[in-house]
Amino acid sequence: MRTRTIHRRELIAAALAMSLTVSVNVSADADLERAHLAVLLRQLDALDRLAQDHPDSAPSGRYHFDFARLRHDIARMRTGIEEYLSPRRAQPGDPSELSADYRREAAAQ
Repeated sequence: MRTRTIHRRELIAAALAMSLTVSVNVSADADLERAHLAVLLRQLDALDRLAQDHPDSAPSGRYHFDFARLRHDIARMRTGIEEYLSPRRAQPGDPSELSADYRREAAAQ
């Protein structure tokens, strides 16, 4: 009977240690994810600045890059990440898709 009590205590102690380890790992994973998303936000800001600084000049060929559409999609991605990092309340996300088509045909002359 005494050995049974010792085994139970050891099992309880092992289970408690494992649960603490798992919760620490989950917390570390969450911190790492937040750090990665913060880096991604900085990269999106840099990309947005580059797109903003690009002059909206007349296209030299038939197609040109649509920087305005790119900036719109960057803003949507930034908003999604910021809302994930600081949620207001649980609600469904925006189901609309990014355009992902940044080539625009030049107007006929």
